[in-house]
Formats: sequence, C-alpha cells, structure tokens
Amino acid sequence: MTSRTRWAEKRFHAFCSVAMIAAISVVTPAPVAAQEGASLIRDTEIEEILHRDADPLFDAAGLDSKTVRILLVGDKSLNAFATQGLMLGLNTGLILQTETPNQLKGVIAHETGHLAGGHPSRSGEMMRAGLTPMILTMGLGVLAALAGAPDAGAVLLGNASYFGTLGALGYSRDQESRADQAAAGFLEATGQSGRGLVEFFDNFRYQEVFDQARRFAYFRSHPLSSERIETLRSRVERQPHYDAVDSPADLAEHQIMKAKLEGFINPQTALMKYKETDRGFPARYARAIAYYQMKEPDRALALIDGLLADNANNPYLWELKGQILFEFNRVEQAEAPQRRSVELKPDAPLLRINLGQTLIGQKDPAKVEEGVLELKRALLNDSDNAVTWRLLAQAYDTQGKDGAARLATAEQYFSMGAPQEARVFAMRARELLTKDTPEWRRATDIVLASRPSNQDLKDLAKEGATQSVFHN
Repeated sequence: MTSRTRWAEKRFHAFCSVAMIAAISVVTPAPVAAQEGASLIRDTEIEEILHRDADPLFDAAGLDSKTVRILLVGDKSLNAFATQGLMLGLNTGLILQTETPNQLKGVIAHETGHLAGGHPSRSGEMMRAGLTPMILTMGLGVLAALAGAPDAGAVLLGNASYFGTLGALGYSRDQESRADQAAAGFLEATGQSGRGLVEFFDNFRYQEVFDQARRFAYFRSHPLSSERIETLRSRVERQPHYDAVDSPADLAEHQIMKAKLEGFINPQTALMKYKETDRGFPARYARAIAYYQMKEPDRALALIDGLLADNANNPYLWELKGQILFEFNRVEQAEAPQRRSVELKPDAPLLRINLGQTLIGQKDPAKVEEGVLELKRALLNDSDNAVTWRLLAQAYDTQGKDGAARLATAEQYFSMGAPQEARVFAMRARELLTKDTPEWRRATDIVLASRPSNQDLKDLAKEGATQSVFHN
C-alpha cells in the first residue's frame, strides 16, 4: 500500500475515524478489530487496478473516466456507494468479499448506473445532508506528519460531515432496478458478462430477511429482493457476452489487490490464509505486509527482497521497502528504495510524497531542499493533497521560511475544507511574505475564498488587495 498509516495495530500515523451511519469522530489509533469507523485510503497500486476495472464502464455510461473519483474506504463492512460530484466509493470489506474481478466490476457497474442516472442528487437524505467541498486525500505512509497534531484532528472532526452524508445515502427500489439494468448494459457494451453482478447479489440473497439493524450496510442503502435478482438474471443471461470470463491478467490483479488489503487490514488472518508453503506472488506479498504490520520488519524486508529478486521493476515493492525502513527509523536507508519507486513510476504523486517525506526527514539542508522540490512535483498532479501541504510547511519551517510555511499550512487547511483555519494562516502568511509576490497574492486569494470577516475585508481593502483573483 502506498506506505502506511497507523490504522491496524497502531500502524496508521493518523486517521479520521468515521461511523458511516451515525456518529463521526476522530479517535486515537486502536486495533482494527475494535474499530467501528472508517478512513479514506490512498494507494497507487490499488487505485490503478480499480480504475482499470472501472474506467471502461464509466466511458460506456457516457461519463468522463478522468473526472470520476474512486474512493477506497478502509472499512471491513460490506458497502459501496455513489455520490454527487461523480464519486464512487468502495469499502475494503466489499472488495475482499468479491470472489472474482467480474463480481467487483458488476458492483462498480451498478454504482455507475446510479451516477449516470443522477440518483445521488435525487436521494432525499442526500439532498438534506449535502456534501462538504472536500475529500480527505490521506496518503498511506505520508500521514506521519499529522501524528501528534491535535489541531489537524480537530479540523477533521469539524469537517467530517462528508462521511455522515455517505451514511445517509439510500436509493429507492425503482432506482435500484434502473441501476441494475444500466449495469447490465454497461457490462455488455464493454464485452463483459453480467454474471458476476448476479452472483454477488445471489451470495447475499438472505440479507432481505434481516431487519435493518442486522443487514449489511450495502443492502440497507441498496434494497435487495429475490424478484430483483431474478429480473437481473433474466436480462444478463440473454446477453451475447454472458459466458465471457475474466482474463488471466484481471484475475492476477484481483488476487494481488485482495492479498495486499488482507495483509494490511487483517495481518493475522493473512498469515493463516497465505501459508508459508504458498510461493505465489500474492501470498508472499500478503505475508510481507502482514509481518510489517505485526512489527517484524526484518522478516518483512527479507520477503520483499525475495520478491524484488524476481520483480526488480515493480515500483510498489520498492515503495513498500522504503516505507518499512522509514517507519522503523531507518530513514537514510529508506531513501534509495523510495527513489527507485519514483524512477519506475514518475507520474505517481503518492510515491513522490513518500520520497519527499524521507528527504526532509533527514534534516540535511540539501536533502530538505530536494524534498521540497519532490513535494511540489507531487502537487502538480494532486494539488488538493492536504498531507503534501503539511509536509511542505514542515520543510519550510526547517528552512526558516516562516511566510512560506504559513502559506503551506493555509493551503493544507483549505484543501481539507476548513476555511476558518485556512483564513487565519493565510492572514499570518501575508504579514510575513513580500507584498505583491505570487505567494502573497495566493495568500490573499485564500483569505477571500475562506469566509473572511468584515474586518478582514476592511484590512484588505486598505491595502488594495481585494481585487486579487482566486485560482483553484
């Protein structure tokens, strides 16, 4: 996973714990088995697999696949959702429950049907709840900078209504039927079978007999019935591609994704499931991650080195090796594998963030400056990543660039959807930055876009700064 946060067994450095249906809170790290909440996860490898599964379906639905955001939700419960703003969420618990890529693609196709049909915007609960204009882009392994930052935790708590909205989402039976039929069409249009979607629903057919409290979250928000399953089955069995099967490449990627998630989320289960006698890539990958999660870095590194001997150009193995070294205080040793991961995948911002974090963690002035450049490069492709801005602020503080540090902190809060904190730090940045420079004007823009007080506007007007134009 793109490095790690302290999420399972105190490994996540920081996270926003969310009860998807009711209460929302930020809590201290706890064993995953005891957690009731969820967190958004960023992982380049898994995101790429999910997009390879989903993008053809988005395109078939007439959606621009480049603008649809896939959210990976770290939650063991079985759930998926579609929201306003072209966002599709998948719980890790649901992914682990799917037996084949075709089943997962079926669920994605169904949620795409909701997106294409505009169902989230017409949901009464969704309309009443609304959405905050932010998505927490929490990169695994780069949340170390947030550890011990109660101000950031408080902001996450104050702006977590986004997650509550997801829990409030529900669809009517008519919308469910329309999404089913749309999903069947999207799958057929991309040369894929609708069998997996029927199988997925069939596996949980018994859910319809449970009361709401005992029903999986997915089937509380997506009402299921035997009649609905049979109607869908009748449709897909008549389609020309009903007998199409998953390709070997798709099957391999699905196994890798599940092994990776199992290793991170359920390390003890992973060690039982992926036994030492299994020499396949997914099993060795899962065991390496599980040992890392269980604080056995040397065993994890030995397995990773063995995998690298056979897969020297896999950027995610280099990334994982670097992250283990970084998290177990071997910061200087972490640099080389982090560099290699970026060399192999230069367009992945999360890998650059990890390298930037490693460089600024060494405190050498030249390394810190290089780390700043890596973080800036990451922002070119992921400009709203709050963690990147947090690390930049840390680096600028190390360099004694107080104005730039305050501006980076303002950007961090602005990307988190925390206008009050963004405005406060932007005002501080303006006091420290040279007037009329691009940085000073950007700080002014953030103030103007962050609910400025009347006094703020008066102060800006005196300086003639209220004409600054805000840029996203």
